[in-house]
Amino acid sequence: MTGGVWAIVLAGGSGTRYGGLKQFELLGERRLIDWSLAAARAACDGVVVVVPAGVEEPGAVTGGATRSGSVRAGLAAVPLDAEIVVVHDAARPLAGVEVYERVVAAIRAGGDAAIPVVAVNDTIKRVEGSAVVETLDRSTLVAVQTPQAFRAAVLRDAHRRSAEAFDDATLVEAAGGTVVVVPGDPGNRKITTRDDLEWARGREHAAPARR
Repeated sequence: MTGGVWAIVLAGGSGTRYGGLKQFELLGERRLIDWSLAAARAACDGVVVVVPAGVEEPGAVTGGATRSGSVRAGLAAVPLDAEIVVVHDAARPLAGVEVYERVVAAIRAGGDAAIPVVAVNDTIKRVEGSAVVETLDRSTLVAVQTPQAFRAAVLRDAHRRSAEAFDDATLVEAAGGTVVVVPGDPGNRKITTRDDLEWARGREHAAPARR
């Protein structure tokens, strides 16, 4: 299918902090990647999944050495006439369709990029070594999640600069694009450690419905 809204589901990480390819771990009867793909397919017109080199996954493309490189590999497989591209980390398996809908709606309303965010509830301090140098005003801070949505042309242009970043919205910011925020979901937690996976297994039956 061409045109419309396409998703890139990033499952190309090596899982260094986790100690393995966490995207293929089981959450209930499905792998993390399967949970993420189900939501993306329900919300978008087409999906590209990016996996590590040497991994066999039907219909997948091979990622790059970095996150940004993997996004670029995914973008190369997205039809050129796609209007909106949504980028999601497979390590966030509990992201529901409604989060996709919110970021896509924000692009259609005029944003170049749209990111889901949640409030920061803990006190945040900046430190140097073992010393606190500043306490930040948490009322102005948010934690950023995926899926993140973009005007396809804007995202492609940002990546043509061959920059590296922790997320694609940062590249769009650097290129002068407008990044807007939408409500995220506190349950849309990234699986980084094995404790995170155990937490997700405890929430599996409360996960947002895929439709």
